[in-house]
Amino acid sequence: MSDLRNHAEAIAEQFSEHLEVSTEEVEDRLATLVEEYKIPADEARRSVTNHYLDQAGLEREDISGGGGNRQIQLAEVDAPDEWVDIEAKLVDLWEPRSDSIDQVGLLGDPSGTLKFTKWATSDLPTLSEGVSYRFENVVTDEYEGRYSVKLNRTTRITELNEEIEVGDDAIEVEGALVDIQRGSGLIKRCPEEGCTRVLQNGRCAEHGEVDGEFDLRIKGVLDDGLVVQEVIFDQESTEELTGIELDEAKQMAMDALDTTVVADEMRTATLGRYYRVSGPKYGRYVLADEVEELGGPTDPEATLIRARSI
Repeated sequence: MSDLRNHAEAIAEQFSEHLEVSTEEVEDRLATLVEEYKIPADEARRSVTNHYLDQAGLEREDISGGGGNRQIQLAEVDAPDEWVDIEAKLVDLWEPRSDSIDQVGLLGDPSGTLKFTKWATSDLPTLSEGVSYRFENVVTDEYEGRYSVKLNRTTRITELNEEIEVGDDAIEVEGALVDIQRGSGLIKRCPEEGCTRVLQNGRCAEHGEVDGEFDLRIKGVLDDGLVVQEVIFDQESTEELTGIELDEAKQMAMDALDTTVVADEMRTATLGRYYRVSGPKYGRYVLADEVEELGGPTDPEATLIRARSI
């Protein structure tokens, strides 16, 4: 059975209680996107799912994953919009930044840790730090290469009697910052609830044209002379590295009528300096949780030559 057929059967099952939709109809929609418009299968599945959500007047948390979910460890989460089962310990709870979020924090299992979000509309029981749970029917999400899971109204939660051991998935890298990549500086993200995708030309890959919310980040490259490592710095660590805060960056861009001046200023402040960075690694990026500056800038010309060679 083809991958498209598998996707189609899963989507049809998801909406079986809400719409009269056949596997063949879903497969035709997927095939049009994948074969005619050359859209990747995973993105096509999200697009078709969103189409039926709109048609049924549903939110994503109103539907289940469709069919039996595979149980995985947290480190195996490597793609968004997949429905899975996990067993994990609640390691840490954070203060929610939105009224739409009931609880947010960190789950852990022997493979490492992963962020979770529990929506206020989910009507799920309150979770406690230090307690181990089985979570059935959670959906995966992705933001800047960092994956997470979302608990929704279809999620089933069972408290476990045994305590789950939590492994450490953080790594440490250091070197000179030799390049700041495209997509760094002052950026805009999708404002839709639960979506933080970076906008491209004012468009979100999932929600289309939206009014974005400003954010700061650096996608940089550290070089220790032997190994080159790509690193993503979020707003907090970017402000720490550059001394440029979000409001200041917005004013700089407004004065110049050009957002690229922010990334240029960041390059001036950071290129050639040595840093030690620790955090989890997802794909080719290390996500900077802790940053320490180790030394002043190297020779600027040598730094640029090294950057251009990457």
